[in-house]
Amino acid sequence: MVGTIMIILLFAVLGITLSNGNGSFLIAGFNTKSREDKEKYDTVALCKFMGKVMFVLSFSMVLWVVSEMSEIKWLFTVGLVLFFAIIISMLIYVNTGNRFKK
Repeated sequence: MVGTIMIILLFAVLGITLSNGNGSFLIAGFNTKSREDKEKYDTVALCKFMGKVMFVLSFSMVLWVVSEMSEIKWLFTVGLVLFFAIIISMLIYVNTGNRFKK
């Protein structure tokens, strides 16, 4: 439980950093692009979106902690399904429609 709380705090700090439009080097795949490729993207909009995703992922992990504290097993399942649904939805949203291109 302590490990999960530490991860939640880490995700919240990353969410704050990314929501401010900073920390693009933390986004996997984006940090390995060449400078020319990075200039084609709206970095601030991408960072803000990823910050929001980090906040929602940390909320789903809060459900895990609440489940463990209150011994409600189905709440963990809801949090886990929500966690993976958020990740899948985010991947589809980011990789379709050229949403973050300038």
